Amino acid sequence: MAPNELTVPLFPLHTVLFPGGALPLRVFEPRYLDMISNCMKDGSNFGVCLIQEGKDTGAAARTYDVGTLVEISYFHLRDDGLLGITIQGLQRFHIDRLRVQDNQLIIADVHRLANEEHVPLPAAYRHMAVMLRAMITQMGYPYVRLPENYDDAYWVGARLSELLPLPLSQKQYFLQLDEPLQRLEYLSQLIVDLKRG
Repeated sequence: MAPNELTVPLFPLHTVLFPGGALPLRVFEPRYLDMISNCMKDGSNFGVCLIQEGKDTGAAARTYDVGTLVEISYFHLRDDGLLGITIQGLQRFHIDRLRVQDNQLIIADVHRLANEEHVPLPAAYRHMAVMLRAMITQMGYPYVRLPENYDDAYWVGARLSELLPLPLSQKQYFLQLDEPLQRLEYLSQLIVDLKRG
């Protein structure tokens, strides 16, 4: 297996997470409880992918081919008795092959995609960084604990893509896009549209 190839279990979700982002999750299905337990025992990672067809419970869902490799940064037992975890996005990947286990856990052979280059945030998009800072301040944990980089075009675009009320297919498109400045340009137009209502 090449250095950029690996086999990971998948957690299909109705959300999109970028590298550098954080996401709190409630875990209650046995297949995912076992997966989390195994990851914590051996320090391994798993992948999250946006669901294209199906649900996040029951039979294995069909997902998009590009997802994000994640690590567990925090876990706790919630007041409702469920396991709560916070995951941190590490790196994008593309699914090459997958198989579904008897318990409906998806195991995927993937290859990692290169992280985007860090590009200074152009002055024309400074207002987007200001808006993002205001959003994150209001959101609380785990977003306020993220390492901040409001001067970086990728970081600002990725966080806005995660947090803005956009269609999930649009968020997925932004995840698959490799150009941070192009992402910001598209986002700036969408923000204008959102403000118009």
